[in-house]
Amino acid sequence: MMTRLTLICHGATAANRQARFPLDEPLEDGAMAEAPALAQQLPRASRVFTSPALRARQTADALGLTAEMAPALADCDYGRWAGQSIMALQQSEPDALATWMSDVDAAPHGGETIAALRDRLLPWMQEQSGAGGHAIAISHAALIRVAILIALQAPLSAFWRIDIDPLSTVRMTSNGTRWSLRFDRA
Repeated sequence: MMTRLTLICHGATAANRQARFPLDEPLEDGAMAEAPALAQQLPRASRVFTSPALRARQTADALGLTAEMAPALADCDYGRWAGQSIMALQQSEPDALATWMSDVDAAPHGGETIAALRDRLLPWMQEQSGAGGHAIAISHAALIRVAILIALQAPLSAFWRIDIDPLSTVRMTSNGTRWSLRFDRA
């Protein structure tokens, strides 16, 4: 049974623009100007999911999608770093930030590790793999990075080598036993 999965990163927020770890914040004004064009490109889906975060739910609404909230699609828990800028943390906690960015099992911020994010997402992806049809999931850059690494069976240390822009899409297919990335023609 073939399953298609389209992952969509939520629209832009102030945290994206200011290089801050996010809070549960709304989309920026005008963040969804591209939504109508993206909505027209999306294939019909048998299931639509969204992260519980406000920015993901607003993105689903702007795309005209009725989505079921899936806790597995939540953003990484950044602990006490939520709302703080990366530049400020480079000044105040350079060693902790460097550790977090080099050790997928570290959580100096008191939140979630990259490995824990993978462990949360993997069962959801396995469930979708066996469901067949087409699923759309609106989530976050960190989660989409991990999904790509799961599909490629790549080491989590490659997490920081993947950039995901707001409103970008990643398409995958599964034959029920493994995920593959899918690249469409422009």
